[in-house]
Formats: sequence, C-alpha cells, structure tokens
Amino acid sequence: MAPPAAKKSATSKSASDYSAHHLQVLEGLEAVRKRPGMYIGSTDGRGLMHCLWEIIDNAVDEALGGHGDRIDVILHGDGSVEVRDQARGIPVDIEPRTGLSGVEVVFTKLHAGGKFGGGSYTASGGLHGVGASVVNALSARLDVEVDRGGKTYGMSFRRGEPGFFKDGPEGPSPDSEFTPFEKGSELEIVGKAKRGATGTRVRYWADPQIFLKDAGFDDESLRQRARQTSFLIPGLTLVIRDERGLPGTPGETGPHEETFLHDGGISEFVEYLAPDPHVSDVWRLQGSGTFTETVPVLDSKGHMTPKEVERECGVDIALRWGTGYETRVKTFVNIIATPKGGTHLAGFEQSLLKVFRKQLELNARRLKVGGDKPEKDDVLAGLTAVVTVRLAEPQFEGQTKEVLGTSAVRAIVARVVERELTARLTATKRHEKAQAGLVLEKVVAEMKTRISARKHKETQRAKSALESSSLPAKLADCRSHDVARTELFIVEGDSALGTAKLARSSDYQALLPIRGKILNVQKASIGDMLKNAECAAILQVIGAGSGRTFDVDAARYGKVIIMTDADVDGAHIRTLLLTLFFRYMRPLVEAGRVYAAVPPLHRIEVVNPGAKKNELIYTYSEAEMRKQVAALNKRGKSIKQPMQRYKGLGEMDADQLAETTMDPRHRTLRRVTLADAEAATSVFELLMGNEVAPRRDFIVRSADHLDKERIDA
Repeated sequence: MAPPAAKKSATSKSASDYSAHHLQVLEGLEAVRKRPGMYIGSTDGRGLMHCLWEIIDNAVDEALGGHGDRIDVILHGDGSVEVRDQARGIPVDIEPRTGLSGVEVVFTKLHAGGKFGGGSYTASGGLHGVGASVVNALSARLDVEVDRGGKTYGMSFRRGEPGFFKDGPEGPSPDSEFTPFEKGSELEIVGKAKRGATGTRVRYWADPQIFLKDAGFDDESLRQRARQTSFLIPGLTLVIRDERGLPGTPGETGPHEETFLHDGGISEFVEYLAPDPHVSDVWRLQGSGTFTETVPVLDSKGHMTPKEVERECGVDIALRWGTGYETRVKTFVNIIATPKGGTHLAGFEQSLLKVFRKQLELNARRLKVGGDKPEKDDVLAGLTAVVTVRLAEPQFEGQTKEVLGTSAVRAIVARVVERELTARLTATKRHEKAQAGLVLEKVVAEMKTRISARKHKETQRAKSALESSSLPAKLADCRSHDVARTELFIVEGDSALGTAKLARSSDYQALLPIRGKILNVQKASIGDMLKNAECAAILQVIGAGSGRTFDVDAARYGKVIIMTDADVDGAHIRTLLLTLFFRYMRPLVEAGRVYAAVPPLHRIEVVNPGAKKNELIYTYSEAEMRKQVAALNKRGKSIKQPMQRYKGLGEMDADQLAETTMDPRHRTLRRVTLADAEAATSVFELLMGNEVAPRRDFIVRSADHLDKERIDA
C-alpha cells in the first residue's frame, strides 16, 4: 500500500493532467473514435481511403469555387499522407462563439465549417462539416500549416487533441513526445509566406488503434479518383507523388509522380470511359432549375429556426451511344461521386425513357417499330454518360455520400434532359439528324433483340426436357438434365467429334462440333453475330439468351468446355470462342462456368522388358516432355522412337482422349476467370477489335519474346 504522501502526489499529478479544456475539445471527437464506422464506413483500407478523400475534397471544393488550380497529394515513406493546395487557406482569425482559431474549429469541432450556407461555398463536396475533424480524431498525429497574409501558421494534434510535438532530428513522427495545451490553444506563426501566397498543407498519420493492420492506401484507386476529379474540374492540376517504395506499385524503385490535367471536362471524360466505337458524338445537355427548401438556420440568439430558402440546381450531362450493349453511367454531385445513384440518376433515366418512347412513337412507321415500346435497358444499351449536378447543401444518405436524397433534383434533371435531348433528336442539320437517326435505330434494334430473346426463352421453357427438336442436329446431347452435373464440350471439327463421341460419358457429357474459325464478334455487329451459323448454334445450345438478356440460371449445362487442338490454329479458335463468351455471355464467364480443355502434346511410350505392357506417359508442354525424357534416361528406361507429337485431337484414339482430356478423374481443365472486367475489355479490344494500329504495335513489341520453337511451320 502506498504511503499517504505518495497517494496525494499521484492524485495531484492526475488532476493536473486532466483539465476542463480536454473535456471541451474531445467531447465531440470521442464519439468518432468510439464509432468510426458511422463516419467513414469501415476501418479497413476503404475507411482509410475515405479519410484521404475528405481532406482532398476540402481542397477540391476550393478549386470548384475558383480558388487555386493545383493540388498535391504525397504518400510519404513513413506511412503518413500530405495534401497541399494553393487556395485561400483555412481562416486563422478567432471564431467568436468558441473563442478558438478557425483552424482549431475546423479540425476539432464536428459540424463546423464554411459549407452551411454562410456564402463561402455555393456548391461543395464536403457538406456535413465533419470531414476534417473526423480525420483528425482518427489520426495518431495531424499537422496543419496555413499560408495567409504573408505568414505561415501551424498547429498539431494527437488523436484530435491540440498541443506540441517535440520532434527529433529524424523529423516529425506520431511517436514524438506530445504536450497538450493546458490553459488555452495557440495557433503558432511558424514562418513567413511569399507575398500574396495562400494555401493549406495537411499531413496526418492514421491511428493504428483505429484501423486494421493490413489497411493501406490504394494507389490505383487514388489515381482513378485524381483522374476523375481532373475531368470534372477542367484546368485543375492534381499531382500524386508516391514515396513509399512499396513492391508492386509504380514507385517501388523510387519516388513516382503522376500529373492529371484535363481541359475537356466531362465530354473528354465520356470519351475516356467509352468502351466501344461510337454511334453518336458526345452530346452535352446543360440547364438549371430552382426549388425552395425549408432549412434550420442559426439566428443571432443561437437558436435554430426554420427558414424557406430558394436553391438553384445546375445540371451538366455528357453522353454518347456506342456500338456495344454495355452501359456506363457515372453520377456526381458537386464533383463527389455517387456510385449508388440517387434522385439525379432517377430523373435522368426517367426522362431518357420518356423522350425515346415519344420519338419512336412519332417515327414508328419509318423505324418499323410496330406496337412495341422500348424499355429502360433498350435505351441504356451502349450508353456512356456522366451526369453532374451542382447545388448548395444537397441531402445525402449517410456521411459516405453515396446516394443523393434531395427530392427536387429529380424533376429538375428530368426537365433539362427532356428539353435538351428532344432538341438533339429532332435537329434539322444534316450531321446531327444523321446521328439522331442512328441512335433511334440502335434503340429499336435493342428492343427487337430483347423481344426476340424473350420469346425464344419462353418457347424453350415451355417445352419439356425431352423435346430437343429445336436444338441443332449436329449436337450430341447428354441424357442427364441435372445442370450442376452436365458438361458441354465445344470441339473443333467432325474428326475430333467422332473420337470424342466414343470417349465421352454420354450420361452427362454433350458435344457440339464447330467448323473451323467462327466469326470475330468483337468486330461484327450483333446482327451479323446472330446470322452466323456457328455463333447462333452455340447460343441456341446453351439456351440462356445473349447480351443484356442473358440469364445464367437458364443455361442448360453446368460447365462449357472449349476443346481445341494444341496448335496455333486451335489457340486462335479458342480465342474467338472466348471473345463470343466474353461479349455476349459474360455472366457465364463471371460465374466460373467456362473452361478450356488441356490436351496433351506428346505421348512417351516407355518400353518394358519381356511380356510386360509398355507404359504410356502424356506430357502437356515441351519443357515437361524434356524433363520427363531426362528422368527416364537417368533411370535407364528405354523410350520407343519416334515419340508421338499430337497435332490435333483427331490423332488420338477414344481411350487416349478420354484418359487425357475428357475423364474428370484424369483430365486437366483451365478455368477462364474475369478478375478485372475493364482490363479484359481493353485486351479483347486490342487483340480482336477494329483498330489495326494498336494491334500491330503490340505484335511488334512482343516479337522479341516469341519462342520460335512453338511455331508448327
């Protein structure tokens, strides 16, 4: 038990360390530390990135208001991140209600800032006034410097509490000795700024007590966000500098810097996003509208009173239609992405469908529409669009700002789209009229394809499992109707089909032969694809439709296995088939139900002495064959010469094909996966698309890496 004097001393020390000032500052931020998920969504890498977005968005809001045209983001090697801007700088004077400097109010008080209708921002991404203070609360250390009036002001915080860090010669660190302010906070003058220079620099270290150990900054996500922002604010320069030296990143060998600047705005953004050749040019739909809203306002006595205010909502949309059927629509509110949409997206889609239905009704005879009406998916097919709205104090669902909730925006966006898009589709100038006609024809084609696919699906479902009269005659179907068990082998040519029929298990393995190289569907239109006999047969046999109407649950087989020869032609046929699956039956690939068979390249016959039967060994690559031959020679085994090199599946007998390629107990299958849809799209477009020049450049670049031994010529 401690002596009384010691107890008194400990009590006195504890009392001096715990002052009323601490309670005042940490009162609001302590809630953030206890429930971080309420403010940043999660405590993994996504939450870490969300904190960075909050600081970057504060700088972006300044640029959006016309203050500053450059933002630097630096990922330091010690795990900290720094955001620099050249905007007005955070106010450094004393805020009258709290008696604190503007810097301390912004970084320690929840729901404080210049975005609550005070006139500092007409539109902004940060709205709730919690971004900077939340990041501060969840940081082991945060340093802020502000240039204003020829001076540089500085302040530091530890887990939201202001004070001083005593840094050593190695530089700033969250582990440095920290002394909190006792009687009153102080915004220090730490240096001189150039005349007329203003701006803010924020550097922080995420708190390991809050975030998971494996949480880290995603450099690719950061670059995508910077590129996106540079499109949304033309003329703004964003610089991302990575000094971490992490393996697998562009900066693994040294500091890496990337600059983003786009003067073309969202029109250029649409061209960047579009995955397919264009049907129309990029169309810009712009307009605005006003609405009234009741908001609580703080009066001079400190009371919240409701007040009717008039808001203006600016709408700016860029869109274009392409030859494909994929839809890419990105929505933004005050340059903040809303990936889950909201009222602005609802208004856009509602008006889009209304305009096209009206135009198709007016042009029904010319376009041969009949009595059918387009659905939303018909209009959205092949559409790439960027929808942006700007308004003061929009309502979001949650701090993560993924869904816009301001109801009046829906009607404003709908009116702007209806007016501007109708003008585009009814234009009289030759070029614009021709483009409008092509877009209307595309929507009609998508509508007819959908109706045709639906009728086909209804017909297929109406038939019993025993009725297979609609299936191609060349299909050698299986007896089982258990989709989870059945397999469809797409084989190259009739010679391989004959052997495969004898090698298969007809209970659950079906065979569909194709004649040589099918149509390259990356270059062809959907109409040409449906007219092609081989492509049509594959779609018909799988029985799940195509494109937007593809229903993976309706597929007749659990596995689709591409079985081609192990030569260059076989690889080309496999690529053409995969292009068909990727473009028109992608859900089947995403579900992991498309495979490539791996037939052997060589058969090694080991001669056994006496009456013992010779042993057969199959190898699947040149390297494996050489390794196997060397191992047999080392063991003194005799090999029958010449070794058989299979040029095609037709050279095998049924037992060999079953044992090596078709029997699930022995075969090897290569599953086709789709880890990154965007990367896969660009590769298919490079290898199989209409543009010859990029493909030629790729072939020239890759020629040095070609193994000439692999060419059968």
